[in-house]
Amino acid sequence: MDNLTKTLLVSQIIVCGMLVVSILLQNRAEGLGKMFGGGGEVFRTKRGLEKFLYYFTIFLIVALVFLSLAILKYVQ
Repeated sequence: MDNLTKTLLVSQIIVCGMLVVSILLQNRAEGLGKMFGGGGEVFRTKRGLEKFLYYFTIFLIVALVFLSLAILKYVQ
């Protein structure tokens, strides 16, 4: 295994850990009950830390996909 592959694998592990943490830190009030009409709020915007975590989670998902594709390309 060469140095690039090891770096990509370690990066993927770090991004996975950060993704788990960012998902767990998000608002827990948005569950399945809200999806099926429960909740009571009609519209609510994300602000501050909640908005940052939302976009940071999307960024981490995209980064994880690109890292996975890069590992797939360089390992074979």
